Amino acid sequence: MDKQLCYRMNVISVNEFWQSDSSFEYHMPYLAGQIAIVLFLTRLFHYVLKPLRQPQFVAEILTGFALSKDLLRSSPLFQKIFLEDGVLTEETIANIGLAFYVFLTGMEVNPKSLLQSRKKATCISVAGVIIPMVIGAGIFRLHQATSKGKSETSSFDDNTFRAYLSWSLAVSVTGFSVLARMLSDLKLLYTRLGEAALNAAMVTDLYNWLMFMILIPFVTNGALGVYSVVCTVVFVGFCFYVARPQLVKFIDQKIEQEVIEPQYLMLVVVGFLLCICITDILGTHTTVGAFVFGLIVPRGRFADYIIDNLDYFASSIIAPVFFVVCGERLDFAELKDQWLLSLVIILMLCTLKVFSTLAATFFFGMPIRNSMGLGLLMNTKGVLALIILNIASSRKILSSSSYTLMMSSILLMTIVVSPIINWVYKPRKRFAEFKLRTIQKSRIDLELRILASVHTARQAIGMINISEALHSSKVSPLHVFALHLVELTGRSASLVLAHLDSRTQNLIKSQEELENITKSFEAFEDEHAGTKVQIQTAFSNYSTIHEDVHNLAEEKNASLILLPFHKHLTADGSLETAHNAHRDIIINVLNDPPCSVGIFVDRGLGSLSDVNMHILMVFIGGPDDQEALSVAWRMAGHSGVKLSVLRILLFDEAAEVDTSDHDEAGGLLSAIMDNEHQKDWDDDYVSSFRILAVNNDDSITYFEKDAHNCDDISRILTDLDKNHYDLYIVGQGKGRNLLALSKLLEWSDFPELGVVGDILSANTFGSSSSVLVLQQFGSVVAFGTTKQYTNHMDNVSSDGSENRIV
Repeated sequence: MDKQLCYRMNVISVNEFWQSDSSFEYHMPYLAGQIAIVLFLTRLFHYVLKPLRQPQFVAEILTGFALSKDLLRSSPLFQKIFLEDGVLTEETIANIGLAFYVFLTGMEVNPKSLLQSRKKATCISVAGVIIPMVIGAGIFRLHQATSKGKSETSSFDDNTFRAYLSWSLAVSVTGFSVLARMLSDLKLLYTRLGEAALNAAMVTDLYNWLMFMILIPFVTNGALGVYSVVCTVVFVGFCFYVARPQLVKFIDQKIEQEVIEPQYLMLVVVGFLLCICITDILGTHTTVGAFVFGLIVPRGRFADYIIDNLDYFASSIIAPVFFVVCGERLDFAELKDQWLLSLVIILMLCTLKVFSTLAATFFFGMPIRNSMGLGLLMNTKGVLALIILNIASSRKILSSSSYTLMMSSILLMTIVVSPIINWVYKPRKRFAEFKLRTIQKSRIDLELRILASVHTARQAIGMINISEALHSSKVSPLHVFALHLVELTGRSASLVLAHLDSRTQNLIKSQEELENITKSFEAFEDEHAGTKVQIQTAFSNYSTIHEDVHNLAEEKNASLILLPFHKHLTADGSLETAHNAHRDIIINVLNDPPCSVGIFVDRGLGSLSDVNMHILMVFIGGPDDQEALSVAWRMAGHSGVKLSVLRILLFDEAAEVDTSDHDEAGGLLSAIMDNEHQKDWDDDYVSSFRILAVNNDDSITYFEKDAHNCDDISRILTDLDKNHYDLYIVGQGKGRNLLALSKLLEWSDFPELGVVGDILSANTFGSSSSVLVLQQFGSVVAFGTTKQYTNHMDNVSSDGSENRIV
């Protein structure tokens, strides 16, 4: 006979509140305390698991297990808060949070992806659903046969078709939204492996939800589920073909008027509640109504508005209660008598997705290593698997041991994916193993590859003008990789899908920026023969998005990364901060990049198609200045560019070596020797430039000025700015061992621009010229090493000229 759980419910009239001995006899105070504890513990677990890049729901399930009856809940303190007769209230809140979560998940799924999916993604998806379901049923049969008679749980209805169906459905699921966030955190979102996993997971997720809507009525209602399925199909058809067109028409009208008022959010919530009520009456499940309503909400700015307003409340405050409830039901005591067999079953369940992916990708010739990685990524589980197990557990379709086994396998599948993929596939810091990627060392017979990173379409115009100046020629064509940097917040999958679906009528803000960026760069490519342009988007938190820039530059063999300065030009001609986080990105990119880096301070640099550009390159010394001179030299090859090169010669106080970081006598001597070596290299490079460029090109001029102290450097720059140059090109200056420059750097507002760059970019300087600041790859290496000197001289021929493009 089935065991029944009964709760003692005390119903107290609201009017008797002040007549009660203690207000804590009510459920509300207990519920508030439970939610507070749940939120605190989930944040704690998430913080602990953050280095392992684990999804948030893993931390929430572990919180639930920690709060189970065998652990924290057995203590007197937690017994006073987590009362047995409060379980019903807790699970009610959990299901409301789940419905909101699924509604937002429905907004992430694109039904068109089922029709537009490629053959490869479809095959992987179909195999990843069918094979795990078939083999999973056999594994469940094995578990059922070995657990009979072992415990009282054998009296549950484990041997029915409904139990097989619940088990098989849960093991076939792939969580698209969880996978999208994981790929972003692992910096694999734009790689071939990430793209294949994302496309396959998107189709698989849609298949899983369709199967859930069709099969879950049979799980909950048995043979009578056929009536629920028919009614649900009619309801879904009504939603898509009657309700959705009217909703789209209404939303489009408001978007055209640029009016999105708060009451529209209330209408969405009402519609959401109505849908979950209808599907519950039809005998399906409340989450089906929530998911369907999420599907019919028009994509674009309105959907973005809904997500912005509901996501944090739904996903971070009330949905965790559901995941915690799932964790509370874990009962490992049921498995202690057969833990070895249970471990074998869990491992078998973890291999099903990998096996199915290997079988599907075999026909496409995918390497075994990539197939294994793809299979691991497809093993990522999400909320749907937990919903299925929660339904089966609540209705006593699965025993406690079966539930614990499957939940353990889901946790293990999801937990191991990130560490393994991160260990095997994440790009490592191997930049130094390759030849230095700089403009100075670029070969004459190779194309120049640059990575132009932008946040907005406005920045894209400036990057295009710089790219145009780095002209493309038949000998050395130009290949530009335009990277749109998008901050990843909230629902990651919805953001990714919005960009994948370029036909969305009402574009979200970031997608609208991408459209404008794409148009600008495509026009640039059309107007300049021999120039190639590729446009990509990097989705990530701003704190780690520099890793995407590094990895893509390394993958594309770029010689130069271009970054926009975090300030933009205002109407009065001053520079104003656009986003403080953009500066942090610049600083992080400058730290150990795979190639040279340029920071572009745009003050309205014009296109060479319209005007001639007058460039001034300021040379003081050091590898960064050599890289800056190389960039200016290449730009001078453009017919519309007039180049002036100023070398500031340092004497007296300005030439003193900075020995503050060298305490010992040997260190002082080393610093002085390094400075002398650097002077020799600077002289050699400038001499090559003067022989090959200045004497052979009337559009290039060279002149020198002396500086004896810090004030002389500022005075020289102030006098030169009266000539109204269009663009300054300067070196960032890392590695200069000069006391005067070190003192100036201490007063810099933006040290990442270097001394000269900071002076020229300051609003107080009053310049109207744009500035390009260069940092050469490897410039932070200590001067005077044999390897660096050899690399430098390898680029110079026997006659003293440099093997580069003139």
